[in-house]
Amino acid sequence: MYPVRYIGKFTPYQLSVALKNQRKTLNLTQAEAAAKVGLLPKTISALENDPERCTLDSFLKLLSALDLELTLKPKPTGNDDLQKGEW
Repeated sequence: MYPVRYIGKFTPYQLSVALKNQRKTLNLTQAEAAAKVGLLPKTISALENDPERCTLDSFLKLLSALDLELTLKPKPTGNDDLQKGEW
């Protein structure tokens, strides 16, 4: 399997689609992913379908269940393409 690498900015919905795609790539059901990290299947469903209402803790646990890691890096400076107020 090739590593999943997403670069750029995401809306919460786009991120949830990427997470769901990774779960399916790993051939995991929501229940199986949840069981790997002590979440309820309904929490995985909420992360995939209503991501704006989920906690950071649940998000990080789902990343772990899907063998993903979160990488933080400084934003580029002096980029005129960025809109005011954009993440």
